[in-house]
Amino acid sequence: MANTELEQNILKALDEIRPFLNSDGGDITLIGIEDEKHVKVRLEGACTNCNLSISTLKAGVETTIKKYAPQIETVVNIS
Repeated sequence: MANTELEQNILKALDEIRPFLNSDGGDITLIGIEDEKHVKVRLEGACTNCNLSISTLKAGVETTIKKYAPQIETVVNIS
């Protein structure tokens, strides 16, 4: 994956949300960006089995990513 401005903005967003995930025993990794509109991430640790992982992904991760990169349309978890 190229080290683009978009990727840097998404990584900044993940760095912002990561402490909240870490506090619950989870983490997140950027897997890829498709068409500069769709982001693939991997929820890890406690986040993989959490009943709230979909809410975390949409309300927390996707919202934060869109704050840094408004052109992003979707964020999906790749397990």
